[in-house]
Amino acid sequence: MRLVTYNIQFSRGMDGRCDLDRIAEAVRGADLIALQEVERNWPREGHDGVDQPQRLATLLGDYHWVYGPAFDMHGGGTGAASRRRQHGLMLLSRAPIVTSRLTVLPKVHYTDRYNMLQGALRAMFESPLGVLEVCNCHLGYLEAAERMLQLDALFDEHERLAREGGAWSGPGHIRGDDWSAGQPAPAMPAARVWLGDFNARPESAEYARIVANGYVDTWTAAGNAAPHPVSHYRAGTA
Repeated sequence: MRLVTYNIQFSRGMDGRCDLDRIAEAVRGADLIALQEVERNWPREGHDGVDQPQRLATLLGDYHWVYGPAFDMHGGGTGAASRRRQHGLMLLSRAPIVTSRLTVLPKVHYTDRYNMLQGALRAMFESPLGVLEVCNCHLGYLEAAERMLQLDALFDEHERLAREGGAWSGPGHIRGDDWSAGQPAPAMPAARVWLGDFNARPESAEYARIVANGYVDTWTAAGNAAPHPVSHYRAGTA
């Protein structure tokens, strides 16, 4: 399987140009694609009001997809013409996505810096290895302390979901109605893959916390002795 993760920064490239078409071409061909910073109706120069999830779904028309906005607020208009201003995560898969679930992560209230809600989008899908859970995460970029809170919340939720099971359980018939739509109860598989933007370097405490909780770094597992090079670095973050 070929898995790709990409923080598209609302489609803005290193040249400053917003272009969803070239992003779609960059990820096309992967079996599963995890995207971060995907927006709807955000007033930004170069793509004001674009429904990015729908546009990407159209460009990658042979993929199944789900979108989860961790940040959601009124984006203009009135009544039925009103819009939601959203920022979040998208997963696309060649195989059908059985179920999905959005988790909004803890946020630290800073008064001196802009901070916003981030999230994790889980999806269960059929893979050559069986049913697999993929978690597309975007941790905060400001401080390690906030990222640690977010990781703790994710680990706690993993344990809770293992106890709860899938999106529904038990007999699907209630008072003559088939709530299961003829489908078996979806599984909550033990196998899990994390993809995303962790805003952390390989030598960080956040990385150590993830590995200590049983996750295997695929870069290391593939036999690479040196740490993975940093894909993007913003000065002034901790």
